[in-house]
Amino acid sequence: MVSLRRMELLDSKKVHEGHTIDVAIKRYRRQDGTEVERQVVEHPGSVAILAYDDDVVYLVRQPREAVEEDGLLEIPAGTLEPGEDPLACGKRELAEEVGLAARHWRELKLVHTSPGILSERAWIFAATGLSPASAEQDEDEQIDVVRLPRAEIAATLREITDATTLIALLMLEAEHPVVP
Repeated sequence: MVSLRRMELLDSKKVHEGHTIDVAIKRYRRQDGTEVERQVVEHPGSVAILAYDDDVVYLVRQPREAVEEDGLLEIPAGTLEPGEDPLACGKRELAEEVGLAARHWRELKLVHTSPGILSERAWIFAATGLSPASAEQDEDEQIDVVRLPRAEIAATLREITDATTLIALLMLEAEHPVVP
């Protein structure tokens, strides 16, 4: 297994402060002594939820203005609130976006979504033992819930461009393939 090597942060200057993200110019010293400067988008982190039962995976279709798409197909996901535990965020987002609660939660994977420029870490959870739940969606969200039959996951992978969704669905197919 390859171990991660840490570098030393020498300086950080915030050049933009936004509602969800900040941008900073940071200077680092790598382990070999080399110093580099990078623009870093600082993000509080996110959670994505693979909610499924024996027959169905729950996805959402929603507009994503940052990539100028009117309806990306994704697993439910959301941004961590300040100080929020990733699992608590996952439970909140599953209720808000899909109207479900889950009895069983398991962390599937922690991923860096775009580590060349973005500090975001995304926790991907599996949620099973599903039941109805209610919570209000964020007022600016337009979400359509999609119940994807598990037997159709492989055929749907070509349509999906969201990285956490691809990772989650591929892991589900590898760990628990649908037997025809």
